[in-house]
Amino acid sequence: MAAQQGMADSALRVLEEALGMGLTTSGDTADAVAAEGAFYLEQVTITEASEDDYEYEEIPDDNFSIPEGEEDLAKAIQMVQEQATDTQILEQKTVLSSKPAAPEAIEDFLCNFLIKMGMTRTLDCFQSEWYELMQKGITELRDAGNVPDVYTQNMLLENENKILKKDLKHYKQAADKAREDLLKTQKERDFHRMHHKRVVQEKNKLINDLKGLKLHYASYEPTIRVLHEKHHALLKQKMLTSLERDRAIRQDSEFPTNMQPNPNPCLCKENICPAKFDYKLNNIFRLHELPVSCIVMHPHKEFLVSCGEDRVWKLVALPKGNVLLTGLGHTDWLSNCCFHPSGNKLATASGDTTVKLWDLFKGNCILTCEGHTHAVWSCTWHSCGEFVASSSLDTTSKIWDVNSERCRCTLYGHTDSVNSIEFFPFSNTLLTASADKSLSVWDARTGKCEQSLYGHMHSVNDATFTPRGYMIASCDACGVIKLWDFRKLLPIVSIDVGPSPSNEVNFDSSGRILAQASGNGVIHLLDLKSGQIHRLMGHDSEAHTVVFSHDGETLFSGGSDGTVRTWS
Repeated sequence: MAAQQGMADSALRVLEEALGMGLTTSGDTADAVAAEGAFYLEQVTITEASEDDYEYEEIPDDNFSIPEGEEDLAKAIQMVQEQATDTQILEQKTVLSSKPAAPEAIEDFLCNFLIKMGMTRTLDCFQSEWYELMQKGITELRDAGNVPDVYTQNMLLENENKILKKDLKHYKQAADKAREDLLKTQKERDFHRMHHKRVVQEKNKLINDLKGLKLHYASYEPTIRVLHEKHHALLKQKMLTSLERDRAIRQDSEFPTNMQPNPNPCLCKENICPAKFDYKLNNIFRLHELPVSCIVMHPHKEFLVSCGEDRVWKLVALPKGNVLLTGLGHTDWLSNCCFHPSGNKLATASGDTTVKLWDLFKGNCILTCEGHTHAVWSCTWHSCGEFVASSSLDTTSKIWDVNSERCRCTLYGHTDSVNSIEFFPFSNTLLTASADKSLSVWDARTGKCEQSLYGHMHSVNDATFTPRGYMIASCDACGVIKLWDFRKLLPIVSIDVGPSPSNEVNFDSSGRILAQASGNGVIHLLDLKSGQIHRLMGHDSEAHTVVFSHDGETLFSGGSDGTVRTWS
């Protein structure tokens, strides 16, 4: 017995050491009771209830029924009890209170602790020794009690503490990451702030520099204007010096100073007979393999010359259209031609950048004028017959001295291709039409632009004087025809026969009728007195050129099909 009592005491000591408290000493027990409060036990005697005192609940007959063929008393009683129980639960609707958690026994706690720690051998030893003591009847171990609530609470708090530590660690990591992101964002903010300040400084610097440059440029404008005027004066002086030098070296032609009005007797025709508008297609001359670019009438005979894009020009006898002479020599298409006032020479302009002069008696080229850098669009003779003017795609016009065989002067001023050029009848005045939408009037003696006429909205393709010279007609690439008063240099009227482009305009010898060759193949005749427009339909394709005969009875037109059509 003494040995068994010692083993029990040692087991209790082990439990006390594991729990951190004493369970066997009465003093410790009193202290624990004093610390946690007193506990009292109350003895309750349970007696058997008498059958006479039991109150039976009355069950209605309609709540159950016994199926036929199964009149078994035991099953009937069981069915009645189940239905009664269900009815009572539904009627009472009892709400079960939460059951307080029972404290864990010491032996169960130790077993759970060893299982949790994975100490299986210690667990086996503990269970074998513990149940051995239980079998030997040592009841003191059974009275050891449960694990105190304080220790259980400590364990719960420790678990909660571990969970909170894990959360704290996670939050610290999140806070560190957020701190790093904040620092990165602050650095980026500082960088962009500095960059913005630098950009603002550079912008302010550029604004100040721009203001300074504007002031600097404004201060230079008067100087540039003065230098520009000096430059023009020097160019004029240089040209005059060059003229004097050339005059000293060899004899140059001089522009006539006292010129008589146009002695052409056809100018008074409008007062003799009425204008003619009822032209009918009479004949078709197939002269060129490629489009006809220009037709001009001989000043004294019933001849005409046609130029084509096939690089040749042809002298044709009227009215049968016999080819009398063919000119070959240009290396590119011909754009325009003009008779010498005497009718013995012909000037031709070509896309090969040259102007050629031809002797019509011999049929050969007597002079080639080279100096333009691009295609030459037009050429015209001066009334004295000693000068030829040409206009080019290189935005310049040139005046050529036939006697000295050189360029007398170059006219600068247009900003785009110069499409047409013509001398004012019996004067030293030149008229040019340009793709820069303007007309310019020049003094051929000085090479200076006297006046520019603006009003066209598109490229001006052609411009010409009336035989009397008091009016100018011009046409542009959208079919608009404008009439100008040459004496006042003001527009008179604008006629729109578009949208097809107007390729050429020409007056009849009386100056009353204006003919226009249109890109849609229609020849428009404009009566300058009544303002009526008459249309001649006969070309199968684009009409490039149109010209009247000297008596006004016949009209000649050239088209892109290489034909010349006569209208009478």
